[in-house]
Amino acid sequence: MPDHYPLQLTVNGEEHRLHVPAHRLLIDVLRNDLKLTGTKRACDIGVCGSCTVLVEGATVSSCLMLALRAEGRPIVTVEGLADGDRLHPVQRAFLEHWGFQCGYCTPGMLLTVVELLEHDREPSADTVREALMGNLCRCTGYTKIVESVLAAAAELRQAGGTDATQDRRPRSL
Repeated sequence: MPDHYPLQLTVNGEEHRLHVPAHRLLIDVLRNDLKLTGTKRACDIGVCGSCTVLVEGATVSSCLMLALRAEGRPIVTVEGLADGDRLHPVQRAFLEHWGFQCGYCTPGMLLTVVELLEHDREPSADTVREALMGNLCRCTGYTKIVESVLAAAAELRQAGGTDATQDRRPRSL
């Protein structure tokens, strides 16, 4: 049995070829091998949301997913949301409405919100809170986060359709 396996990943629209041990987690490949450090490590048991990434358009705790399970499935990290200097509407709303404090949980929150708004462009405040239940923030009472999400939803509705940066990630099935 080999100690490393070939792995081909598409992360933020870029192809990567690696050789990894069977037990290597997606978070370790993203942070250590690909140097995409926006994905944060915190609880290592999938309950805090800091390591959230999108795999095939759905949120995944990268601290629980084996990297080999992600092969052939497009991945989006927080680094893949912006288009160069042009922020994704969710990122912009978090900045404009103070939806972050220290920022450690923010990447996971942003990706969770992107998934939510892909399926629901008119979420209520309660829907937003429910969607964010798996993302823990120790710095805030979530009020500004919810306001940020609702502002991003309004911007996306006004724009009429998806943001151009979202075209790089797959549609959910």
